[in-house]
Amino acid sequence: MNIAIDAMGGDNAPQEIVKGALLAVEQYPELSITLVGDQDQIKKFLPENHSFNIIHTDEVIETSEEPVRAVRRKKNSSMVLAANEVKTGKADAYISAGNTGALMASGLFYVGRIKGIERPALSPTLPTLDGKGFLFLDVGANMDAKPEHLLQYALMGSVYWQQVRGVEKPRVGLLNVGTESEKGNALTKAAYPLLQEADINFVGNVESRDLLMGAADVVVCDGFAGNLVLKSIEGTAISMFSMIKEQLTSSLTSKLAAGVLKPKLRGIKDKLDYTEYGGAGLFGLAAPVIKAHGSSNANAVLNAIRQTKNMVEKNVVSTIQNHIQSVDQKEE
Repeated sequence: MNIAIDAMGGDNAPQEIVKGALLAVEQYPELSITLVGDQDQIKKFLPENHSFNIIHTDEVIETSEEPVRAVRRKKNSSMVLAANEVKTGKADAYISAGNTGALMASGLFYVGRIKGIERPALSPTLPTLDGKGFLFLDVGANMDAKPEHLLQYALMGSVYWQQVRGVEKPRVGLLNVGTESEKGNALTKAAYPLLQEADINFVGNVESRDLLMGAADVVVCDGFAGNLVLKSIEGTAISMFSMIKEQLTSSLTSKLAAGVLKPKLRGIKDKLDYTEYGGAGLFGLAAPVIKAHGSSNANAVLNAIRQTKNMVEKNVVSTIQNHIQSVDQKEE
């Protein structure tokens, strides 16, 4: 198995990307990794006896660039060259912590969609209080969605949770403003019966306040709603820990208490860190494409590589393809 990695994508590239790759081959010696980026910069963080294949380029797609234009114009960028490794069959999957829109565009242009999938979905695994997490899709690949798209998201998410997480019948929920079946807007009202009739374990509507409580294993929504919820969760966590820090450093007594509470608080913070689950998969593409968090450290990169490895080994893409084809045949 070979995984191509955009070594220049993200806030901490290439140092943390390379360190994460080193951790991965240490844990999985059989894994082959291709690092794409500035060779001189990459080699600064590699031992002389490294086993990586390096594809040199000094062209990078910046986070501020318009995604589609950048992918079309910068064909020698680290992200595009990584995507091309998959297109030419030299790599089984690729990872980037760079521009999310450009990653989606490169995936569509170079890897292509699974036949029958209309819209790929950006799909991170988010934390839950029980530590199991849940898959959330879509969180921004497509701002608008049709009911049929949500059905496809549910099918893809269910397959992923079965294959990678080993849950026989993943609970699939529809993000909504209430749990009653008649609640919601035109999209959710039309999607509800489709999900109800599908060959999945549909548990009905799920409210955003119940997501981190583990109300479902897979939660589907349009990219606009998903992105709002994702950013709200991130912002709430950051604000909460800022307030706790402020209170615990406000006096000598508080500082003494902070010393006692520090391990517990670190445990809570780790549980809320969704990079522990890997990156966000671009589900619906013809090969695994993973978006690592832009601020990924080495451990987050390692987790994204582990996730990608599992997707390849568990044949997630081909299983999704088979499920979509069987649904299409039933509809015909």
